[in-house]
Amino acid sequence: MSRIDSKPGQRGFTLIELLTALGIFLFICGAAFTLLGTSQRHYQSESQVLSSFQEARLGLDQIVRDVNDAGYPPPTFFSAFNPALSASSPFAWSPKYPGTPCQIGVGGGGTCVTPGDFDLIIETNPNPQDPICVPCPVQWIRYQLQGTTLMRGTANKVANGNPDTTTFGNLVPFVQNVVNSPAQPIFSYTCDTPTAPQPQPPLCASLGTATDNSPANIRDVIVTLIVAAPVSDITTGQPRLVQLVGRGRRINPNR
Repeated sequence: MSRIDSKPGQRGFTLIELLTALGIFLFICGAAFTLLGTSQRHYQSESQVLSSFQEARLGLDQIVRDVNDAGYPPPTFFSAFNPALSASSPFAWSPKYPGTPCQIGVGGGGTCVTPGDFDLIIETNPNPQDPICVPCPVQWIRYQLQGTTLMRGTANKVANGNPDTTTFGNLVPFVQNVVNSPAQPIFSYTCDTPTAPQPQPPLCASLGTATDNSPANIRDVIVTLIVAAPVSDITTGQPRLVQLVGRGRRINPNR
């Protein structure tokens, strides 16, 4: 007597079902990898913006510190005046430094080459307590924009020297990707007004007299750094810009 199996047979997936499931799986994987790639590009872009911001912030802080120390020590610091050991003026200038003063201008105006919109020379002793050199010579610290790189260099001051022409062959990159334009200078200045003192120092370029509008009278240096991130925004394609503004105030006397 034969035994009849009443259990129904099991069916597998059809080819169409398998292809449909595979298509859905590939679609989900593609969407996930696209989202992951977009997230990675956003992360890289934001990281580069943050790096540019940090570099610009460190650069701005250093410039402000140098400006705050400008003019130290003044000539009265030493009983016998020594040009190499004291600052003749808070800021060196060219041409004709340290003789006839020039007039500060904006947009290429004025008669000063330095200080200018993109070039500044500071006279100071940044390391007065350094035991290796006591007394330490005053240094010229120069900031100069070359292309899109803000350069920085230092040189010991020499008696009756001209810092603009003889002492700055050692400029090194300081802040990269600086995109300031003539309409947005890096450096602008306020001046003391010996001929007609005012409660607040006005912009040097607004003063008509050479006596007031002189590098020797600079009181504040307003520093504006506009730095571009290495890559553009991945959504808009526009450059990613960081703008920082700081103000350094010279506190040491002219003499």
